[in-house]
Amino acid sequence: MSITHQPHAKFSDPTLTARGEPRATVAFDELKTLWINTGTLCNITCAHCYIESSPTNDSLVYFTEADLAPFLEEVSQLGGKQIEIGFTGGEPFLNPQILGLVEMALARGHRVLILTNAMRPMMRPRMRDGLRALKARYGERITLRVSLDHYDADLHDEERGAGSFDATLNGIDWLAQAGFKLSLAGRSLWGGDEAEIRAGFARLIAARDWPIDARSAEQLVLFPEMDASAEVPEISDACWGILKVAPAAMMCASARMVVKRKGAEAPSVIACTLLPYEPEFELAARLTDSLTPVALNHPHCAKFCVLGGGSCSA
Repeated sequence: MSITHQPHAKFSDPTLTARGEPRATVAFDELKTLWINTGTLCNITCAHCYIESSPTNDSLVYFTEADLAPFLEEVSQLGGKQIEIGFTGGEPFLNPQILGLVEMALARGHRVLILTNAMRPMMRPRMRDGLRALKARYGERITLRVSLDHYDADLHDEERGAGSFDATLNGIDWLAQAGFKLSLAGRSLWGGDEAEIRAGFARLIAARDWPIDARSAEQLVLFPEMDASAEVPEISDACWGILKVAPAAMMCASARMVVKRKGAEAPSVIACTLLPYEPEFELAARLTDSLTPVALNHPHCAKFCVLGGGSCSA
């Protein structure tokens, strides 16, 4: 006698899709990026922020040097390879310990990627002086990826608030003049052909004389949008072959993020930078205990990673 699965809502069962098919999972492959969420506080409130960062959201509190130390030790115990340590937020330069956190990672030989809006928090004298000192010591192992949603000022400010575009351009100007390794993160929120978008960014980059190649997918990252309310297909195990996408190419095969929740005694490790508030994606208290398969049981898994080909890592 055959067993039929009762229909259920999409993205509600970690093992089965709504059609009763085995849900796609991603096995851990190799740690290439460890993300540190420095806290959800931000100097601005964006219209479409996946992590809901704002000047008042401290759901994820400031990460400290004491918080980071045991995770860096775990990384060294996982094989001793140098990896990418990514710092995200919120706005990382609001965290008073950000410079110390970055130096801890660099001192162990890792590469560092800092995601920033390059606005006032980064431009404070203490932060600029600290960044210069780190660059003098560690050179091109530091990359700053600046969020510049669009090359059009009005569209960027539509997302981030009036004056944001000019403030961010000033920050990028300073980083470029100081010789930092740079990349940009744009958005596909407004649609348009990718070649057209890259050409628009290329014109802006040339006008400002930034050391960024708009043709490079690493130097100009164009992120797919993440609207959890949009209609998105679920990813079944059969989709890997149909879509010709490898599970090992997904972020959760090679990355984890560490967060510290407000009121928590200690940090925790989650599967994905995009899903900081989903209990299902909180994996463990220790990095070494978090390296387990991840079920793609969220619209972001489908739209951003599998279908959108997005990745937060460098």
